[in-house]
Parts: sequence; C-alpha cells; structure tokens
Amino acid sequence: MDEQTLIFLLDQAREWGIKIGGVLIALFVAWVIAGWLSSRVRKTLEGRKFDATLTRFFSKIVRYAILIFAGLGCLGVFGIETTSFAAVLAAAGLAVGLAFQGTLSNFASGIMLLVFRPFKVDDFVDAGGVTGTVEEIELFTTEIKTPDNKRVIVPNSAIFGSTITNVTHYPTRRVGIDVGVDYGASTEETRKVLETVPGKIEGVLSDPAPQIFLKSLGASSVDWVVRVWCKTEDYWDVHQRTISATKLTLDEAKLGIPYPQMDVHLDAEAVDALRHKG
Repeated sequence: MDEQTLIFLLDQAREWGIKIGGVLIALFVAWVIAGWLSSRVRKTLEGRKFDATLTRFFSKIVRYAILIFAGLGCLGVFGIETTSFAAVLAAAGLAVGLAFQGTLSNFASGIMLLVFRPFKVDDFVDAGGVTGTVEEIELFTTEIKTPDNKRVIVPNSAIFGSTITNVTHYPTRRVGIDVGVDYGASTEETRKVLETVPGKIEGVLSDPAPQIFLKSLGASSVDWVVRVWCKTEDYWDVHQRTISATKLTLDEAKLGIPYPQMDVHLDAEAVDALRHKG
C-alpha cells in the first residue's frame, strides 16, 4: 500500500469518525430532548385533568416524532436521500391506512371521545345501540356493563357515529307519572289531592318544584301527570315511591282509577230470533 492510499484511507476514517461521532451525539441529544418534552406534555395534560389514556398517547407521539425526525436528519449526514425515504414511508402509510381503515376509524373516534368527553367512566349511557354503565374508554373500543350484568365491547366508531344519550350527566332528573282518574271526580278536588303526593315521597327535591298537570281527557279517564325532581342516583327509587304514593293517596281520597271497559248493548228482538232459530 503506497503512502497516498494510506493518507486517503486515514482521511476517510477521520471524516467518517467525525460523522459517526456527530450522529451519536445528535441522537443522544434528541433522545434527551424527546424524553424531556414528552414529560412536559404529560405533566401539562395531567395538570389540565386530561384523560390518562390520551395523556400517555400524546406524550408518546411527541417523543417518537422527535426521534424519527432526528433519525431522518442523521441519515442525511451519510448522504442517504431522505426525500425518497419519506416518500416510501408515506406510501407505506397509505397502504396500511387503506388496509386498516375500520381500525383507524375506531382509533380516530376514540381520540374524539377522549377529547370531547361526551361521557366518562361510571356514567350510564345509551350509545352505539347499547345501554349501560361505562366501565372503560380505550382508544379503539369502549366497555359497557348492561343492567343485567353483561359486558359489551363497542367499537368507538359505532359510538361516535351515532346519537349518545348520557343519562347521568346532570346531577338531577325528573320523574313523571301518568295517572287516570274517574270522570265523576271533580278536577279541583283531584288536583288538591295529587298536590299532596310529592310531600309524601322521600328523596323529592323542592327546587325545581313538583308539578301537577291535567294532561288530557282520555277514553275512560281524566288523565293527570305527577312530576317531581330528584337526584340522579335516586331516580328509580323515587320513581317507585311516586307510583306507590300516588295510588295510596287516591285510594285514601276515594278517587277511583278506572280501567278501559266496553258496554255491549243487545237487541232483544234479535236475541229472541236467534233463540227461536236455535
């Protein structure tokens, strides 16, 4: 090996050594910055009471994005064309996106649910065709426990793409009971009797005030509505108590609750004719 070749090899080794050393330092700095920014994002989101799943997701996105950009920059140092590399990644991403279209739809819907928070864990909801208590909200699915103790896993796209009813969102709910009273009873007397019902029910709130409405004139009864408000967690207990108190109060006041009936009128001549014919 002649002296000129040796000098060339030493120059190349020194040049590549500097490049490799610089790349290692750059990757180390990127690693430190990525960890620091990821931690800052996580603490900021936690301070703003963000969902824990979403907080972890965003902090990881920040970390990996910095590392990927740092890696692409390091490839450029060695003369690798990063534009074509990025184009290949974009094409691969598009192919994967088309192949996992349904999965990505669930993922995007999960992000929207965690950001906009139409419901939270322990809420009672009607969503995606399922009614029950929310047990867990994940990026792809939501777990709901039905009143009869079934565990239902619902894709997030089915929930976010349909109407969501959050039954327990507000702290209070209204209970409404329909009741029919005999036509023979005075409407004023009936109203006074029904106005005593809310005071007999445990758990009824005074604000908003209970309401007694004359609803309609039915086929066999004068129809009334008893409306009271209660705490959301007491809804079904108050519902049952309201029905019971309404029935007992009407019984005590001797106001009957009619039931549908049909009067049949027979033609005497027709009956006699049928009797003789038989």
